[in-house]
Amino acid sequence: CVVYIKAVVSTQSTGKPTRKRSRHAQPSSEEPLTPETPTKRKSKLSEDILKMTCTRDASIGKRKRFSSQSDMVSQEVLKWVEGFKHFSDTEKLGALDLLSDMCDTGQARYILKKIEPRFQRDFITLLPKELAMSILRYLGPKDLLNAMRTCKSWKVLCDDSLLWKDICRLLPEVPNHYHEDEDSDNLDWKKIFLTRQELEGNWKTGRNFVKKELKGHDDHVITCLQFHGDRIISGSDDSTLKVWSVSSGECLLTLTGHTGGVWCSQFEGDIICSGSTDRTIKVWDVHTGQSLHTLFGHSSTVRCLSMFNQICVSGSRDATLRVWDVQTGECKHLLIGHMAAVRCVQYDGVRVVSGAYDCLVKVWDPVTETCLHSLTGHNNRVYSLQFDGRHIVSGSLDTTIRVWDAVTGTCLHVLSGHRSLTSGMELRDNILVSGNADSFVKIWDITTGACLHTLDGPNKHQSAVTCLLFTSKYVMTSSDDGTVKLWDIKTGEFIRDIVKLDSGGSGGVVWRIQLDKTRLVCAVGSRNGTEETKLIVFDFSVGNEKTKQISCASSSSSSDVMF
Repeated sequence: CVVYIKAVVSTQSTGKPTRKRSRHAQPSSEEPLTPETPTKRKSKLSEDILKMTCTRDASIGKRKRFSSQSDMVSQEVLKWVEGFKHFSDTEKLGALDLLSDMCDTGQARYILKKIEPRFQRDFITLLPKELAMSILRYLGPKDLLNAMRTCKSWKVLCDDSLLWKDICRLLPEVPNHYHEDEDSDNLDWKKIFLTRQELEGNWKTGRNFVKKELKGHDDHVITCLQFHGDRIISGSDDSTLKVWSVSSGECLLTLTGHTGGVWCSQFEGDIICSGSTDRTIKVWDVHTGQSLHTLFGHSSTVRCLSMFNQICVSGSRDATLRVWDVQTGECKHLLIGHMAAVRCVQYDGVRVVSGAYDCLVKVWDPVTETCLHSLTGHNNRVYSLQFDGRHIVSGSLDTTIRVWDAVTGTCLHVLSGHRSLTSGMELRDNILVSGNADSFVKIWDITTGACLHTLDGPNKHQSAVTCLLFTSKYVMTSSDDGTVKLWDIKTGEFIRDIVKLDSGGSGGVVWRIQLDKTRLVCAVGSRNGTEETKLIVFDFSVGNEKTKQISCASSSSSSDVMF
């Protein structure tokens, strides 16, 4: 059945039948072209369908056709035809063999034209809907879309929303728009699928998007970036944080109160936490901009934060970690054990994992304030961490990446291949993507320690990788060379440059990137004045009739739109 449908789909999509046909054959407008069905072994279903359709066609207009044909032949021929009716089956077959041998090419074509339509039966339409739908479920989305163009009855079947619902559930995650009530059977699932496909095409080709530029940190460096829903939070070494509306492009709030540069931030629910060189952590209300708490305790720069369910863990250059209740502003626990600055921290609600300049990675029980494991192996500073509850992955200035068992503290793999500092990593479902100051990005399987892909070639980054993110299909990377690149995670192939600053290579930098299913946020600027500090927002959601650019400044309430 599936072969039958795909043969029809192939005919519809290419304009050519899948088997050689007579050029005189004229199929019905309501019946699809199909390859001839083998007759040696027919299923009971095929026999029933054949009987049903042949009986129907034999009875329709039989008298009228015979009357029109009789006007074209002599009485002698009609007499022979009348005698043919009384032949036995064996005699009829013999007579037909003799006639076919006597026919020239033109006459044989005419016979084919008359006979072939009898075997071109649209059994899909004749089947009960439930059985037809079961067969169509074996087709992929491309074949279904082509099959819809075959005839009206096929279009009705292939348009069934539940059929497309099954297809949507099999799709891998891609950056796209999900409906909140996706489990409802009343949604137009075909439209949802086509919307997803179009959105993915927008990400891959850049053919349809809205671009906004949000300016507000003057010429300072944007050190941290958070993005959720309609809010972007940017922190800078100008001692401020800014809250932006993605939809309008306006700067809604400027959070002032730190007396030193902001180096890290976390955004959860209605709460923003920020750490600064002034040795404090501030807790802010994202809606009002009010400073709810100022958390004192560290004696040096707060370099990293991790937040889970209103509990914030901070790491400082004073070599300590502190656990805070952001609702009350209370320091609940103090973790002491590192001998140098704490550079990175991860917290999953149960355990704290920290990496420091003393070359150590430590696993903590924050409630008892005890160090469960001290992971030794790196011989230089630890700069980056990933923790998924089962595995810990640490990146170091010693050029290696180490994979640890979070329960036993055992080193499972040493990932070698980079040539400098691993500044950024992302871990999901045992796939690790690492970005390095050597300009290379690598994709690893942490269960085997194998390097699956190195993202290089003529389109690779030309300077240090500053940030990276990945989905089930794509990797996005930013660099000091002023670009944001899109890669295929399965093949490691370069797809395109999403951002390419004119000042790239002469000082223009993309410092940070964040994304959701439809939008990408990039923090760009320079340290030598060649590129203005700003946020660039790309919206690839379907429905943008024209690609356009919107430039927004934090001091203005309206946007200048340029098409």
